Amino acid sequence: QVQFVESGGGMVQPGGSLRLSCAASGFTFSRYAMYWYRQAPGKERELVASIRSYGAYTNYADSVKGRFTISRDNAKNTVYLQMNSLKPEDTAVYYCIAATFLASDYWGQGTQVTVSS
Repeated sequence: QVQFVESGGGMVQPGGSLRLSCAASGFTFSRYAMYWYRQAPGKERELVASIRSYGAYTNYADSVKGRFTISRDNAKNTVYLQMNSLKPEDTAVYYCIAATFLASDYWGQGTQVTVSS
């Protein structure tokens, strides 16, 4: 069974940092690009960062460039999102997904990130 389990969210003050993790299972993790998305209340889900199957190439939304870093450990079937210099507008539920499952029902529950003073 394909599964994505996100963790590491929480409440942090502006300027703080969080590291999100996503444990994937049920498919050959190393074969696929991985994405982090986020969805704020009342807004569309948006792509935050992506990483190719072996991590050589990454890409970021303009709003997080220079602050967020995506990485992966294929031996652990896990993708990470290091978030630094957090801003209130980063508040959202964060999700990970493999490229091949974007249009599927396999999205996880996500992890809530709240940036507030």
